[in-house]
Amino acid sequence: MKAVWNHTVIAESDDTTLVEGNHYFPTSTLKREFTSFSNHKTMCPWKGEAHYLSLLVNGEMNPDAVWYYPDPKSGAEAVKDRVAFWKGVQILE
Repeated sequence: MKAVWNHTVIAESDDTTLVEGNHYFPTSTLKREFTSFSNHKTMCPWKGEAHYLSLLVNGEMNPDAVWYYPDPKSGAEAVKDRVAFWKGVQILE
């Protein structure tokens, strides 16, 4: 699987975990040179607090397009050490 935004592969892995329709990629496969800090956080009732990263690719910013759970709740261990994408990031096989 590949996560692609702005014609650029952001993450690639054969080991994704599908949770609620989202492919979670191992954090180690995220190309950090395309990420930037974000203060944004949200709360999921069963996974816990989500933290976000923004994407910066070819001079274009995609705020809060990457999310992860640094300390997922019990029962949500499948998303630990993984990242997921939205806001126009395409997931391709």
